[in-house]
Amino acid sequence: MVEFEPAFAGTMNFYLSAVDDLPRTPTEQPSIGIILCKGKSTVVAEYALRDMAKPIGISKFDPSRALPDELRGSLPTIEDLEAELAHPSGADTT
Repeated sequence: MVEFEPAFAGTMNFYLSAVDDLPRTPTEQPSIGIILCKGKSTVVAEYALRDMAKPIGISKFDPSRALPDELRGSLPTIEDLEAELAHPSGADTT
């Protein structure tokens, strides 16, 4: 994990545009981008996001903070996420 870089905002805007271009159900709202970083300069973040039309947030992420016990069992493990990325649901693996 690294400090926030202005290029992250452009990359997130690209991904949000791509996702929002896909067909959505009538109840789905436009996507929101969240960039998790080791840290951020508020001034750099404000300049990077100033003219972005899509909702994007930047947050410092501290992986050393433990999840509460009641949430730990309801979230996927790293292994679960890796397996899903390796073989997405519905993907043809033949």
